[in-house]
Amino acid sequence: MGSSVSLKFAVLFSISLAGAASFATTTAATSLPFSKHKPKSLQSLSSYPSSPESKPKATVSDLLSLLGSPLQARSVNSQVAQELRSCFKFLVPFSPTQRLGPESSSTRRLLRLKLGRNKKDDDELIWWPPAPVMELARLAVDSGADPGAIHIALDPTIIPVPDVEGTKEDRCELTRTPYGRRFINEELNSYLKFLFEIIVQRGPSVGLNVSLNRYDFFHGHLFLAMDSGRLGILFHAKEYPAYDKEVFPYNMGYCQVGSNVPYDDGMNLRNILWLAPLPSSSTNSWLAPGVLVVLDAHPEGIIYQELIPEYVQVARTLYEDDFGEAVVDVNYLNVGVKEPNFEIFIC
Repeated sequence: MGSSVSLKFAVLFSISLAGAASFATTTAATSLPFSKHKPKSLQSLSSYPSSPESKPKATVSDLLSLLGSPLQARSVNSQVAQELRSCFKFLVPFSPTQRLGPESSSTRRLLRLKLGRNKKDDDELIWWPPAPVMELARLAVDSGADPGAIHIALDPTIIPVPDVEGTKEDRCELTRTPYGRRFINEELNSYLKFLFEIIVQRGPSVGLNVSLNRYDFFHGHLFLAMDSGRLGILFHAKEYPAYDKEVFPYNMGYCQVGSNVPYDDGMNLRNILWLAPLPSSSTNSWLAPGVLVVLDAHPEGIIYQELIPEYVQVARTLYEDDFGEAVVDVNYLNVGVKEPNFEIFIC
């Protein structure tokens, strides 16, 4: 890619911090304007009218609090809370006051379930995941949000990332590193696959249409939330929109070559958040069930206006570092040759 493309823009689309090998390494303009031909709902809008006394500026901490316990939610300014909630598109019903614990261990045995076999079972797997996921969630909090608590659960075996849908030929590097790892406990790896697949399956119900492929939806960022240490993953879809001289005139390098992902209103929904159940830091109880929600970054909303940095608003990107301590990237890649074969690579 030419050196005229800003580093900020390159970093923006290299969400996994690995991106295309041809990304620019020099800086230029600090922002990229919308084309005048872009859909109305994707056109750049001015910020909210200046009225500092009306309400505090929203933060990612506010967003996480609203998806936590009722006590945490009550700590958020009421107007901020109302505006943030208007941008939540839940893929699984959200009910922080439902029972604070799983109904039975049988519904949590992920390896005995298939996605879509029963909607209630799939909902249950988000609210109260299999035991290994619950244990990892508690470990994250009990460790004081120490990334090492997650790293120690990884198998030390190094797995080279093979060719993914022609990436080698295109000289595209999708992942942060050329190798990955997996969790020692296979049920944790299966649960990660489940998350990718349920997002694809249920996305259309909220207007999110994504495909599991190298241009669209293949990765997320595992983090430990600020303040609480809650385990979460911020997924990013629509990673490499197709170059279009009218609606998306941006060269993103080798990984964009061949993309058919349109730059349209669907970009507003590219940030998807999973939160594990929230354990108490002082007892063995649970404060909130798990969450799976699409964060709508349409230009009229508070997420776009106050949580997304201005220089990346063109791509509607929320960053995992703003949610807490970034730990690893989780990639779900099609390594099949003749038939699709998706595997987890943790980088």
